[in-house]
Parts: sequence; structure tokens; C-alpha cells
Amino acid sequence: MSDVVIRLRCAKRRGLNTSYIIWLFSFLQRLFSYLGNKEIHSARLERNEREERARGKSLECERCAAPSSIIVGSHVWVEDPDEAWLDGEVTEVKGDDIKINTTSGKTIVAKSANVYPKDPEFPSCGVDDMTKLAYLHEPGVLQNLRCRYDINEIYTYTGNILIAVNPFRRLPHLYSNHMMEQYKGAAFGELSPHPFAVADAAYRNMINEKISQAILVSGESGAGKTESTKSLMRYLAYMGGKASKTEERSVEQKVLESNPVLEAFGNAKTVRNNNSSRFGKFVEIQFDKKGQISGAAIRTYLLERSRVCQVSDPERNYHCFYMLCAAPAEDIEKYKLGNPRTFHYLKQSNCYDLDGVDEYKEYLATKRAMDVVGISQEEQDAIFRVVAAILHLGNVEFVKGKEIDSSQPKDDKSRFHLKTAAELFKCNLKALEDSLVKRVMVTRDESITKSLDPDTAALSRDALAKIVYSKLFDWLVDKINVSIGQDTASELLIGVLDIYGFESFKTNRNSNISRPNLLKIPY
Repeated sequence: MSDVVIRLRCAKRRGLNTSYIIWLFSFLQRLFSYLGNKEIHSARLERNEREERARGKSLECERCAAPSSIIVGSHVWVEDPDEAWLDGEVTEVKGDDIKINTTSGKTIVAKSANVYPKDPEFPSCGVDDMTKLAYLHEPGVLQNLRCRYDINEIYTYTGNILIAVNPFRRLPHLYSNHMMEQYKGAAFGELSPHPFAVADAAYRNMINEKISQAILVSGESGAGKTESTKSLMRYLAYMGGKASKTEERSVEQKVLESNPVLEAFGNAKTVRNNNSSRFGKFVEIQFDKKGQISGAAIRTYLLERSRVCQVSDPERNYHCFYMLCAAPAEDIEKYKLGNPRTFHYLKQSNCYDLDGVDEYKEYLATKRAMDVVGISQEEQDAIFRVVAAILHLGNVEFVKGKEIDSSQPKDDKSRFHLKTAAELFKCNLKALEDSLVKRVMVTRDESITKSLDPDTAALSRDALAKIVYSKLFDWLVDKINVSIGQDTASELLIGVLDIYGFESFKTNRNSNISRPNLLKIPY
């Protein structure tokens, strides 16, 4: 399934630091152990037990169907390797083996542990709150989400949790100003499930209780986390906006205008998503005492540095590398680039192009976005010099040197790329080579230089490429924050934490629904 959005209280703004974000990430992993909270879960079990006893049955476990609760004529779900889950009717029970005639026409004999009860009175359009389900197990949850998805209802509550399923198409009517006005001040759960309800609850709690809030967004790659984050920010800007000079851009506009730059250097194609964020992003929306937006800041963390040097087929490296290889001729000549298939860091995968994407136009659009956020032409040139240098650095290969356990550039081609990288980095060629083929160990009394074998030198090369790219990304974020403008005196803020996605094929059930997106509101 898609995004997980959880809103947690923060006692102080000072608590929203790196340690707190790491704690949130750990908390999120524990949250996936079940849907909902213990109070809702216990109440649901008690209700089902009363209903089952009234029909002369016993409910031993809601999650797992016990043999005694499955009888001939029972409506059940059974696991299927092709369709994930099939529904049907039990025709025979022999000990632990249950024979089921499915609605698809299949006859299946399954173990009781793999059979789950189905609610025969389940409404065809699903329910907007899954605590209303008779059975809250995997097939029941997926059936409800699919039914709602089929009628374009992409949001569903589970008690105080919101689950969102990516529709993979635009639904502008769900995010209009009129829709924001409807959710303004409405009690949580009063209207249809929606991220605006979460953002409104966060804003109201911040205003009424004078406590900073945080909203957490997570899910698999391609789940729609970035779009959910934009929706949350739009609503917060709607609630906390204030009159400004017409020529000035709002804080929300400034944050959104920074997206093309961050996406160029922090996004890449994954198996499921052509524009997947490969970094975590924490956006602070800062408010004054009146509840009006006074500033903002973007904090990034956990950039996937390994992608710079290692790319799995059919994924791609970061977009900026391919954009630069498709740049205008004068830039190609300046940075001594060419076809991306000639660079080691790009040719590990057979995917070089994206459907419907013109890398040349994307390169120009990225440069325009850099102009908007205040990055000068001189700085832009330095940025792309670093990107090009990393590509050249990756083409430097090593062989054994004259000394024992030493190494040196393999051939003239490697020396060309090493020299070009040094020129683009604007550093000394000999110093760059020594940093790759030698290691300096500093002791208390002296410095010891140790030669590296070819394999270790290659690892040293990759480590340099990764750290340089990471530092470049951090510099870009700092530059964007200067453009946005922070309010260091702000005492209240709402943080939106966008955790980047992972592929999880072992547990996927279909392309849209594979893991719950949760949005939790504290009582």
C-alpha cells in the first residue's frame, strides 16, 4: 500500500532534531506490526466475540481462523499464489484440511491456518473506517481498499489512522480550495477520509495546545509520498497564510519551487517509480504566535549514497547525471562528457532513458529552478563540474603497481579520466591520484603512508565519489534554505517528514496495494 502519515506531538521545537527524526523512523517500524491501536483492536475483538457467541460459535483469534470457527458453508478467504486472495465457500472440512469452492471457479484444499473468515454482509462499496470491518485481517483490509479504490475513494481510515492508495492519475477535485474550506475546523472523522483532515487536526492542536506537531509520511517507492506531502503543505499554507506583497512568493511556493532542484540531485528511477526520492526530507513550517506562517526550512537525511557507484538493473543513477550527458553541446564539451553508456557509474544498468522524459529539457528546467532559488551561474557551473568529475572518476581503473600491494591507473584512458576529474575538481592531479592509491595513517608521533592494492584503490575511488556527491547535495539544501527564509525565533512549527520508499517484493500483493499507508492522530 502507499504512504504512512503519522502525526506525533512534540513537547518543544528543540526536540525536532536529528535524534528525534531517527526515533520517529524507529517508531514507524514498530507501528507496522498492526493496524490501529490497542484500544480499538480490543474493542473490535470483544464485539466480534459477542456476535459469534450469539450464533453459537467461538472466536479464538480474529487474525487467524481457528478450525472450530470454519464449518461447511462458511464464507472464507484463501491464499492464492496468482491472485493473492480468493473468496469462496467451504464445502468440506477434514481435520486441518479445508476444501473451498472459490467464486473464480477454482476448487482449493488448504490448511486451516491459511484460511480466513469473510464477512458475507460486507458492503460492495466498502467502509470508510476499517474498524467497522467484522474481520481486520490482510484479505479483509485489501478487499476494502480495493472496493474503495474502484470507486475513486483512495483514502480510508483505520480508527485514527489514514490509509492512502496511489491512484496513479490526477484527481484535482479532491484538493481544490473549496475542499480545503470544507475541512477547515471540521472534527476529525466527521468528513470523508482525507489528508486535509490530518493537517487540520495538526494545526488545531498546535494553536489550541501551543505544542509543535509532526506529520510522518512513508511507504514504498512510487506510493505517492511526495504528492501527499505537497497536499499537507498546501493545506497548512492555506490555514497559516498571511497577506504579503504581491511580488513576494509565499513560503509554500518557495518550498515547492525548490523541488525540481532536489529531485534532480536526490531522485532516481527505481523498479516501481521513475522519479523516486532517494533521501528523507523533513520540512519545517514555522508559525508565529498568531498561527501565521513565518518561515520554513528543509532538513534532509539518509541520502542513498551507494546509488552513486552501484546501480541495479533496470534502475538508474540520480537524474542529474543523465541530464548533464544530454546538456547543450557547449556544456558537453566543457565537461568532456558524452553518451551515458560510456561511464561506469551509469552503465551498470541497461536503463538510460525514461519514457516521456527529455533529458535536455530537464537540464534546462533544472538550471531555471536553480535561478529561482538564488543559485548563481558561477555556482551552477561549479555544481555541474562536480557532477561531471564524479562520472570521470568512476572511469578510473587500477592495476598492480611496481611495488608490492601497490596500484596505479590501468592505462591511458584511465589517466585521461583521472586528469579530467582533477581539472573539474580544480585540484592537484598528483594529490588526487595519491588519495586513491595510498592511505595515510596518522599516529601520535608520525604519519604512515600505505600503498593500496587495485581492489582497495577502486573502493577508495567509490568512497570519494560518494562523499563528494553527499556534500554537494547538503550544500544545495543549505542554499535552498537561505532562499526560503527561516524564522529562528519561531516557537511553534509543524514538521512534515517524508521518508523515502523501499521495494518489498516478498510481501507485495499487487501494484497499488502492498503495505498500509497510515496516518495517526494522537488522542
